[in-house]
Amino acid sequence: MAFELPELPYALNALEPAIDAKTMEIHHGKHHAAYVANLNAALEGITAPECICELISNLDNIPDAKRTAVINNGGGHANHSLFWTILAPKGQGGEPSAELKAAIDKSFGSMDAFKELFAKAAATRFGSGWAWLCGCSSGLCICSTPNQNNPRMGEYANATWLSECGCKDGDCRCVPILGLDVWEHAYYLNYQNRRPDYIKSFFDVVNWNEVSRRFAEAK
Repeated sequence: MAFELPELPYALNALEPAIDAKTMEIHHGKHHAAYVANLNAALEGITAPECICELISNLDNIPDAKRTAVINNGGGHANHSLFWTILAPKGQGGEPSAELKAAIDKSFGSMDAFKELFAKAAATRFGSGWAWLCGCSSGLCICSTPNQNNPRMGEYANATWLSECGCKDGDCRCVPILGLDVWEHAYYLNYQNRRPDYIKSFFDVVNWNEVSRRFAEAK
């Protein structure tokens, strides 16, 4: 069964002014679509899980010759599939659940402290990559990954942690519940080189209802 490009759960212009319609059109319809097509091509002739999260969590099962392509394109598909769902038009994303808010306070001290550390993860990721809030053995953690790597990839994630994580010295299996794409294609049309402005605007369109749901599942 081939992987498919998911439909956006909102109109292309629904996230403006934080993320403009043209960026969404190109980001979803071109970049994400290319990851899906390239992933399907890489998986031709091999047996692979139908669940993208299961696929990228078991990369040792992928033949060596195919693994890099699956990391790049499987990660690209998984990351963007999460990304679209944790965004919502301004004012429609709700608030963190009581359980998530308590976990944020326990792990980072406050919501403001969490946002500051998450923004640092996104701003200091050199070149292309992602910033993540993950459920982990210690509760919640913040990390960043290069390229299209995903924390679920374990040793292949090549993650940089900005907060304590109980599994960072071993085989990481952190579960992403919030992610921010800091590849330039995600923001350059609107923000050019002003990545910090993009990061700040991101928090205006976070779908906390979805993030809270993912947190509940990750526990």
